[in-house]
Amino acid sequence: MFVVALDSEMVRLNPPVLTDIDEICTGCQDRSIAEWTTLPAPYMRSDAERFVRHTAPSGWSDRSPTWTVRETDDGPVVGMIGLIARDATAGEIGYLLSPAVRSRGLMTAAVNLVCDFAFRSDGMGMERIEWCAFVGNRASAAVARRVGFRFEGVQRAGLVQRGVRRDAWMAGLLADDPRRPVAGWPGYELINVGSPEVLPRTR
Repeated sequence: MFVVALDSEMVRLNPPVLTDIDEICTGCQDRSIAEWTTLPAPYMRSDAERFVRHTAPSGWSDRSPTWTVRETDDGPVVGMIGLIARDATAGEIGYLLSPAVRSRGLMTAAVNLVCDFAFRSDGMGMERIEWCAFVGNRASAAVARRVGFRFEGVQRAGLVQRGVRRDAWMAGLLADDPRRPVAGWPGYELINVGSPEVLPRTR
């Protein structure tokens, strides 16, 4: 798979490189990221180095791309976003954002960019993108709902977090789904534009 950068007026998405290791490590220290993801906790520099040197490049070669999130071309890494290929036409999205830049709409913009790329015939040609998060992660759900993902239910003991199985929320977005919030999300009236944006999970 070819490696590609994505950008909009709000965010810049680039594949991670070696000079990003320290910023990625620092960004993954937040307690909320440990609470809602499957990342190692505590997250060490060796974890970030392994991710940048091995996990991310192998993902790009296997239709599972990962990008860093920046506000400007030369700005610091403030988040991560990626897709995990499920089959030839479907993938699962995951994302995280630094606490310092939450509630600005950055992750919503990033998710829209990645979904656009995934659905394009000259991108990945996907037909479906899945989202899943541990039950209770309303911040991640707020982002997915704003983008237009439709809630599809609860998967009992659906995800494993450091050896412990937890229930998971599931949602999906199809290529022709409208990009606007839809009803049907649990407690969706509590999810608003000001919610912080947090990762559902990562590989």
